[in-house]
Amino acid sequence: MPITSLWSDQEISSKLSARKLRKINIDNVGRAAVLIPIWKEDESLSFLLTLRTKKVQTHKGQISFPGGMRNSTEEPLVQTALRETQEEIGISDNQIRILGQFDEYLSTTKLIVTPFVGRIEPPLVIQKNPEEVEEVIKVPFSLFQKPELLRTEIRQRLNERVKVYHYDFQGLDVWGLTAQIIRDFLKVIGLKI
Repeated sequence: MPITSLWSDQEISSKLSARKLRKINIDNVGRAAVLIPIWKEDESLSFLLTLRTKKVQTHKGQISFPGGMRNSTEEPLVQTALRETQEEIGISDNQIRILGQFDEYLSTTKLIVTPFVGRIEPPLVIQKNPEEVEEVIKVPFSLFQKPELLRTEIRQRLNERVKVYHYDFQGLDVWGLTAQIIRDFLKVIGLKI
């Protein structure tokens, strides 16, 4: 089945709100938020991901969602995701329709990361921050249905063995937390992967 506009904003919102979110309760760790940006083009859906520069402090040269650290404990995490998206790729919050919050994840840098799903409204005008973002790439949902593009490895993390997913996208490696969030999200909305 091709990945077209199978899921309306309302359907995605309903699937997200109908489930109990996984929360992580660990004291004395930082909080971060990311946007899972969805872009529709020619009746197909893609994620907008960033290729990080070599200048950033962490995850140099990796593919990720736009996002970052919360400024203060008073800043709502959804605002963190929106602020960071504007700072990194120039898409303002008035062009993003938030469809819901997703499960929390613990990053390798020991941050609790909260993703928010957002549909990007046209026109798509990207103004990347050259200090943080090398490139903005559109990765189609359909990539994650192609088993030949998937590679897994087992890594030791926080005293347990975990499966790490890698997807090859035109020679780029979509992996780690980004790949895990994408896989989990697509399963929730009903994509067979």
